[in-house]
Amino acid sequence: MNVIGLTVLVSLCLAGIFITCFIGEFRRSKNSSPERDSLLPLDDQAGEP
Repeated sequence: MNVIGLTVLVSLCLAGIFITCFIGEFRRSKNSSPERDSLLPLDDQAGEP
């Protein structure tokens, strides 16, 4: 396989992984705020069922 073709293929795969992770993180963070997320380790009820 051509080296340039292989480089383009790997680059497209990495870009797809990045976009997928970015969209997933954007959807996950839509329901929370940075202030709330920073205080979660201090929540006593987080570890309790």
